[in-house]
Amino acid sequence: MDSNPTGEDALVGLAQHDKTVLDRIQHALHRYPVTSPAVVLLVSGIVFAMLSNGRFQRPETIGIILQQTAVMATLAVGQTLIILTAGIDLAVGTGMLLTHLVIAKVAVDQGVPPILALLIGMMVGLALGAFHGFIVTRLQLPPFIVTLGTFYIFNSLSLVYSKAQTISKEALGGENSLLLWTGKFFTVGSMRITVGVLVALGLYAVVAYALSNTSWGRHVYATGDDPEAARLAGINTNRVLLSIYMVAGLIYALGGWVQLGRSLSASANAATDVNLETITAVVIGGTSLFGGRGRIWGTLVGALIVTVFRIGLNLAGVNVYYQNFAIGSLILIAVALDQWIRRVGK
Repeated sequence: MDSNPTGEDALVGLAQHDKTVLDRIQHALHRYPVTSPAVVLLVSGIVFAMLSNGRFQRPETIGIILQQTAVMATLAVGQTLIILTAGIDLAVGTGMLLTHLVIAKVAVDQGVPPILALLIGMMVGLALGAFHGFIVTRLQLPPFIVTLGTFYIFNSLSLVYSKAQTISKEALGGENSLLLWTGKFFTVGSMRITVGVLVALGLYAVVAYALSNTSWGRHVYATGDDPEAARLAGINTNRVLLSIYMVAGLIYALGGWVQLGRSLSASANAATDVNLETITAVVIGGTSLFGGRGRIWGTLVGALIVTVFRIGLNLAGVNVYYQNFAIGSLILIAVALDQWIRRVGK
């Protein structure tokens, strides 16, 4: 018998080898979902550094990227928690706007001390989240429909409550006010880093710990992966979902505080694109839209990718319409990659 392989045998062997390599990549990405967005962030940073003639990697630019990411990244933590349970929140931005207006107006109009105004804003955020959670768990309405409705409700309430007026920095007590504290910055060389950036990073650390090292975190993943199996295992999935929406509402209020420091004012027209940007950050960051899989740090990387693309393309002189095209393409690629990764073991 001829022991030498034929050309057909060689092709079969090559195909099997390629399949094995792809399987290994697929399993690695399934086990470490932050890997692919981290690679995208690294490669995009290198490319934009070359396209912008060295302007992109300047410390000043890096500081701007971090500052512009802070609000979106903060809100994206709440969005991640909801998407981990196979839900979605379309009212992220309008919920944040309403809470930050409440913080500002009770301090300015009612003369409430800043610390108490912040606590009131946090309570409003909790109430908004509880409202979402109640409708989703008790009335069994889809999160997409619930938050689509509250997107308009919260937006309308914000405009009515603020009378479409902007509350200025001076009215809020100036730059030294606690309400604007997240806008204070310190320098690392020539790079400016605001307190809001540190608040966002601290939030990620706390939520990452909660998801990885507490029974609540394990219940969140279990509920998102298979609600029926979670119920059979003794997990009160409705209680988990309600807690998720309440925590998300609290985070949106925290994002409102970061927004106050970022803009040094309060307005119902602030951060108009943040709703879709948080979803974009979560999806690009490797969290599955089908629930049960993802890491909070991936969301931070995803938020950075969105900002890096916008600033990098702008520095490269790319038209804003093509910037949105690039972000949209990233979303489609991320979802397609997620579908492929989810086929592990099937």
